[in-house]
Amino acid sequence: MAMWDRIKDQAKGLQQQAQGARGGSGAGGHGRPGAGGSGGSKAQLVSALKTQLTSLKTELKSGAYRDASMAMCALVAAADGNVDPAERQHVESLILNNDVLQNFPSEQLRTRFNKHVDQLAFNFQQGKAEALQEIAKAAKKPTEARAVVQTGFVVAGADGYVAPAEEQVLREACSVLGLSSQEFGI
Repeated sequence: MAMWDRIKDQAKGLQQQAQGARGGSGAGGHGRPGAGGSGGSKAQLVSALKTQLTSLKTELKSGAYRDASMAMCALVAAADGNVDPAERQHVESLILNNDVLQNFPSEQLRTRFNKHVDQLAFNFQQGKAEALQEIAKAAKKPTEARAVVQTGFVVAGADGYVAPAEEQVLREACSVLGLSSQEFGI
């Protein structure tokens, strides 16, 4: 667990930097509404989480992690209740090019991701409930549970911004996994 203590310390440090940045000029420079001074800190957090996730690549080879991660990615892609075809394709590309997810055959990832996206597009609330059930299966292994949230965060923050709807589904995933969302700065 010492590694997770270091991760928490890094996340707390990034949060403190973000709070300090908000006290400054407040100009995030991201051009997105609501990004404010926290935009840069979220990008830093996403970068730190991506690095930490990559360091766990050899441990993240289970089917539970694969399936929960694909459900998480689908939830992030559809977080606002819509599944835009361009966004779907973009997230699928992120998944297939993710260093850690390359532990799995791309067709397995694509099939599982698209199954969840299709369910979310057909009936968002039911699809969301099913995705969260899939995510909850990773709760048995704390390393995998955290990695699922980290994967979602990396996908959500790929554009340098984590939208409020994306933060909400990440918080919900933390809840079903028995993790504190504060650990991830959300």
